[in-house]
Amino acid sequence: MIFKATAITGVTVVESTPISDERGSFSRLHCPDDFEAGGHPFAPAQTSMARNVLAGTLRGLHWQAEPEAETKLVRVTRGRVFDVAVDVRPESPTHRQWFGIELDADGGRALLLGPGIAHGYVTLEPCTELIYQIYPSFRSGFGRGARWNDSAFGIQWPREPSVIGERDAGYADYARG
Repeated sequence: MIFKATAITGVTVVESTPISDERGSFSRLHCPDDFEAGGHPFAPAQTSMARNVLAGTLRGLHWQAEPEAETKLVRVTRGRVFDVAVDVRPESPTHRQWFGIELDADGGRALLLGPGIAHGYVTLEPCTELIYQIYPSFRSGFGRGARWNDSAFGIQWPREPSVIGERDAGYADYARG
C-alpha cells in the first residue's frame, strides 16, 4: 500500500498495489500492520455500504463529534464519485479547507479520513457503491453535518447534484468559527 498525504492533516489517499496474472488481480485493501507501518494506525470496527442508484446523488457533508469522532476508510466498489473531505476542526491550521478526489472502482484508491474531517461525495455514474470501514462504530447522537454548498468551504463540485436527501439538504450554515 502507498499512503499519499494531502494538504490537510488527517486526510490521506491510500493506493492499493494489485498483483496481476492470467486470472486477473488481487489487492490488499486494508491490513492493520501496513497502516501502522505507514504511520496511519487503523483497525476498523464497522464496515458499511452505500448504494446510489442515480448519477448526481449527493451524500454529506457528515462527521461524528467527540468523544465518538470517527476515522473512515472510503472506497468505491462500483461506479465513480467525486469524494470530498473538509477539515471541521476549529483549532486546525487548515480549518474549513477541503480536498477533493475522484474515486472509482477500477482505480485502486481510497480516502482515509481522520477524526474531525467531514465527508461527502457526489456520484458521477449511476449504480455507484461505496464501502466505508469505520472506527469506532457509529454512535447515535454524535452525528453532525454541514451543507454541501456552504460558502464557508467553497467546494468546487464537478457537477450540480440532482438527488439530495432531506437531511443533507436541510443542514444550517456551518459555524464560521
